[in-house]
Amino acid sequence: MLEESIQIMRRLFTGEEVTHHGPHYTVENARLYTVPDEPVPIDISGFGPKAAGLAARVGDGFITMGPDEEMVTQYRKGGGGGKLVSGGTKVCWGQDREEAVRTAHRLWPNQYLPGEMGQILPTPRHFEQLGPLVTEETVGENTVCGDDVDEHVRELRTFVEAGFDRVYVGQIGPDQRGFFDFYRTKVLPQLRQG
Repeated sequence: MLEESIQIMRRLFTGEEVTHHGPHYTVENARLYTVPDEPVPIDISGFGPKAAGLAARVGDGFITMGPDEEMVTQYRKGGGGGKLVSGGTKVCWGQDREEAVRTAHRLWPNQYLPGEMGQILPTPRHFEQLGPLVTEETVGENTVCGDDVDEHVRELRTFVEAGFDRVYVGQIGPDQRGFFDFYRTKVLPQLRQG
């Protein structure tokens, strides 16, 4: 299904009129009248071996949220070669670690829902109903919270060591300016050193 949609998108990015009748999609006389000078890269996000294989075969890059070296290796060997691998992590920067843990727990408990629940729940109401399954302790043990520079640097280095080309860091919490200042002045300089 995803592979078919990527084929359609790539054709549309050329500016040609596209008619397509496939197993999952029917497109009649579709056309983008304003197209980019160069095709838009299509990175594929995935969490398992099948997704890594599909990304290697038809994507321009691979995105996954855990620093999984095995997944990166599989992607590269499966055809991803020199294409970019991106990762993502969430942190809750704040000067008071316990307050940061409470903030992360209040705003983003769904990250730690058990099993595949985070991928299959259909509405925000369902996430709210299962939120109590996640404790502050779970969040505190699994999310970088607070202002310990070394802890933030360690989290990012796990991605570097696993072979990722770039890492996106999402701040859970309201103090975006403090987060960016902290990363600009404290975290990134340490990463550049080694």
